[in-house]
Amino acid sequence: MEITRADFDDPRLAAFLRAHLDDLAPTAPPESRHALDLAALRGDGVRLWVGTDDGAIVGTAALAALGDGHEELKSMRTEPRVRGTGVASRLLAHALADARARGVGRVSLETGSMEFFAPARRFYARAGFVPCPPFASYADDPLSCFMTLVLAPG
Repeated sequence: MEITRADFDDPRLAAFLRAHLDDLAPTAPPESRHALDLAALRGDGVRLWVGTDDGAIVGTAALAALGDGHEELKSMRTEPRVRGTGVASRLLAHALADARARGVGRVSLETGSMEFFAPARRFYARAGFVPCPPFASYADDPLSCFMTLVLAPG
């Protein structure tokens, strides 16, 4: 798998991210869904990476700046047909290495609290993320689970 910065003009990226939003739509009401759309991922302070294999997008990961050395992990998605093959692990490692190299001290995330998101919560816990209170503009929401990871310098 090759990991590169996103090409926002690539129609495959728009379709991949649309599928991500479509997957999430039935999991919670709109006010409890926090995935970024393509326009938001183009925003200042957001870095989006794409994993490709044999010319197909197989995963995405993004970091969004929150300020004071704190960033949020966004848009982690693995193409369903390749889940469990290490795509997410490689994308997460790439994003965290990028954050460390830029001096980011902490990366946090929001994911769902429902059973649909249990594999994601286990994945993040294995990577060292621990539960935390809501951060940035998030509020307590029974449908959300908040996690954070303090990054060691390096």
